[in-house]
Amino acid sequence: MRWRAHIEPFARPCMQAFWRLTRGATLGVRAIAERPDGAIALVRHTYIDGWHLPGGGVESGETAPFAVARELAEEAGVRLTCEPELLGVYANHAAFRGDHVLLFRAAGWENCATQSEGEIECVDWFLPSDLPAGTAGGTRRRVAEIYDGVARVPYW
Repeated sequence: MRWRAHIEPFARPCMQAFWRLTRGATLGVRAIAERPDGAIALVRHTYIDGWHLPGGGVESGETAPFAVARELAEEAGVRLTCEPELLGVYANHAAFRGDHVLLFRAAGWENCATQSEGEIECVDWFLPSDLPAGTAGGTRRRVAEIYDGVARVPYW
């Protein structure tokens, strides 16, 4: 799997362009995983700037809950121990006109080894009131909605 670290930065943009040309809509998942001290998991990818909630695309044949469980384990080292809670559906038209993101809360989880070789630069935990510089706008909006009671908007 070491080849992925070398190939993936080049292959990913090509694959995304192909998906956008051949699919009318795409579906992604993101998740809020919270520790007992209130800190939430954020990841920095190798292929996009900023801190983001862990997540990714729902693959063919997957359910959205399965995809969020897979992405949490791969990216953040979080293994779900119960069904995730759906918090909202968001249009992500800035990324692609047919893109939508489902936001879940990881209600129960345990630590596991991350399985993302070459995709994740860093995973760390932050208090919602103290997000790091460079946190992506969509992530900031979701955190403000969930933890600060800011009115929900339907766009990522």
